[in-house]
Amino acid sequence: MLNVIWADSSGVSATDRGLSYGDGLFETIRMEGCGAVLLSRHLQRMVTDAAVLGIAVTEPALRDAVRDAVGAHAEAFGSGGWVLKLVLTRGSGGRGYRPADESVPSLIVSASAMPPLPAPQGVAAGLSGFPLTVNPRLAGIKTLNRLEQVMASRELTDELYEVVMCDSEGQLVEGTRTNVLMKARDHWITPPREQLAVAGIMRGYVMDCLESQGEKVEYSTISPSMLKRSDCQGLYLMNSVIGIVPVRRFDGLDLPVNDALATIFNPLDLVES
Repeated sequence: MLNVIWADSSGVSATDRGLSYGDGLFETIRMEGCGAVLLSRHLQRMVTDAAVLGIAVTEPALRDAVRDAVGAHAEAFGSGGWVLKLVLTRGSGGRGYRPADESVPSLIVSASAMPPLPAPQGVAAGLSGFPLTVNPRLAGIKTLNRLEQVMASRELTDELYEVVMCDSEGQLVEGTRTNVLMKARDHWITPPREQLAVAGIMRGYVMDCLESQGEKVEYSTISPSMLKRSDCQGLYLMNSVIGIVPVRRFDGLDLPVNDALATIFNPLDLVES
């Protein structure tokens, strides 16, 4: 059973555990008309990660909600892009932190216009001064607990498209809304899932594709000093809304720019009905 709530209505309870404790998770899906980018991966992740939290939801129920959202919103945005957000919470019930033995999950559905896309020739990014901590039991899961990203986002300026957060040892982990990928001379490097707050849908797709093409992918930390080495051939930001964009300047350092990945992994080629 799933309680579907439309964000433009007044149906969200003040006692909802997502509001009170961040007890839930969410997906942000790029839509093109009536289609969705990497829809199956988004819904599979929500079902899988909800199971880790002990929230029961099925993929057919989520697909029904997406279908209803398309019927309600797609026409207003025309044939262009828009963004669908699904927020799944445990619902209401339970005293304090302890959830009720039985509760009906809530799915809050909202739609918004597509944000401006970054320049394909590359963006400027900076190093965040706000550290990122990751609970190993929740690593990679896109929970509603994103206060660290909120605080880091306050460092954004008109000149910076993104700031990249570091772990306690000063290693690059991820951006406030993107995952990172570095191109070395003969391989690719991205932080492993167990170090990530959010293991993005586009990141998973790109890694699968690179490995299937015989490319060597190394899952390890990226230190800021690695960007200064001669074998660094580029740094990329990625998520399922923007796709992949190269970083042309990072924390005052000019980086080599190659748009090959952005061309190969065009989100519009990944639209599902």
